[in-house]
Amino acid sequence: MNKEILMVVDAVSTEKDVAKSVIFEAIEAALASATKKRNREDIEVRVSIDRETGDYETYRCWEIMPDGDEILEAPTRQIFLNDAHEKLKQSEMSADIEVGEFLEEPMESVEFGRIAAQAAKQVIVQKVREAERARAVDTYGDRVGEMVSGIVKRTERNGIIVDLGKNAEAFIPRDEIIPREAIRSGDRIRAYLREIKLEVTRGPQLFLSRTAPELLIELFKIEVPEINEGMIEIISGARDPGARAKISVKANDPRIDPIGACVGMRGSRVQAVSNELSGERVDIILWDDNPAQYVINAMAPAEVSSIMVDEDEHVIDIAVTDENLSQAIGRGGQNVKLASELTEWELNVMSVEQANEKSEKESEVLQAMFMEKLDVDEEVAIILAQEGFSSLEEIAYVPENEMLRIEEFDNDLVTALRDRAKDIILTSAIAKEEQIGDAVPAEDLLNMKGMERSLAYELASIGVITMEDLAEQSVDELLVISGLEKEKAGELIMTARIPWFENAESTDESID
Repeated sequence: MNKEILMVVDAVSTEKDVAKSVIFEAIEAALASATKKRNREDIEVRVSIDRETGDYETYRCWEIMPDGDEILEAPTRQIFLNDAHEKLKQSEMSADIEVGEFLEEPMESVEFGRIAAQAAKQVIVQKVREAERARAVDTYGDRVGEMVSGIVKRTERNGIIVDLGKNAEAFIPRDEIIPREAIRSGDRIRAYLREIKLEVTRGPQLFLSRTAPELLIELFKIEVPEINEGMIEIISGARDPGARAKISVKANDPRIDPIGACVGMRGSRVQAVSNELSGERVDIILWDDNPAQYVINAMAPAEVSSIMVDEDEHVIDIAVTDENLSQAIGRGGQNVKLASELTEWELNVMSVEQANEKSEKESEVLQAMFMEKLDVDEEVAIILAQEGFSSLEEIAYVPENEMLRIEEFDNDLVTALRDRAKDIILTSAIAKEEQIGDAVPAEDLLNMKGMERSLAYELASIGVITMEDLAEQSVDELLVISGLEKEKAGELIMTARIPWFENAESTDESID
């Protein structure tokens, strides 16, 4: 029987390409299980197989519990520390054992016969599957974020199992499959390796996606050699899986037409990608570093009449003619949704008439604010609004020469407008300080490099009192302060963290 164990280990290890140690552990677990079944008591058993000879020994195990406990929860698997010492004395064994360790006592072993072999089979199968999954993780661990291909092994109610080869399997969840896509067992399929997730019941598992925009980009990399050669770059992609998609491209080589290269001769390249994605229609958009022009390109095939960019809110209003309105929005809002995902801007599509009405209302509000705050007449307020000024801060801090370019303004008027705007901002900041009350910033925060007094009080109002408080914040937490830009918030946080780095360096020096 001992030689039979070695034969089983050799055969299964060779057939399944699994380490012998895994098979030995599976047989040990099976023999322990068979031993437990032979005993009527609920005992703990450990089996140890000699890897060279196949000989094995069986031990009954007790967990050592502290003597202070009144009663054992599992008397057949636990033992008090004093009782464990008595057992060791009776068996003339000497060992230094502690609470939490296990006392082992030799017991009769079961034979590796038909019953044990049958029990071992199930354990071996499970161990082999776990080993195969672990090996798949090692093989594909550095390929997360890439496209992989395989053969559909079977379809399940909640997804599809894909055989990637070399005993590696992956899973495509139902919501990651292209809607109405006909997939049958035996079909070769391409998918995007989204993640490797550790599941409690099944261990590590590869998760694929057929709906990710990254799959669209990877497919174009295969079909368009110029992308891999670096002459063309895909900036981003957006998809309504199975229906429509958009990708934005730019040329790193001025001699290349990026859209034409991606479309291919008579549309062959884009058609190959579309066929792989169940006929998904793909629009190829020219990327532009100007957000407004980029959005205009992304709205194709609809023609844009005018556009208004709000950088503070990261919103763009798009005006189109009534004839283009339905095309710009798309069926179920598809076109504007894809354009928004592609450009990463919030897009509002409206008719030219609606855009004009909105612009007039906003202009009237600005004019009224300028007239009230700056004490100017309607003519000056209209000019400020028409020139794109939307706040007192812009008037106060925009470079003076930019305001002097306005034909109707002279030096005296520009100086007066800037001084009034600064006075109002300062007065408002002081009023905020008075409203904050007990929330007063500490001296180190007030005197910190790059810190403005009004901003320090606003930070104090949200609980950021000291430099240490500021150092512990994230950029997103500071963006609740109106008008504070992301870049500025990041700079302030890093400045506040300088003492951390200095302390760390001094600690390292003292250790040395």
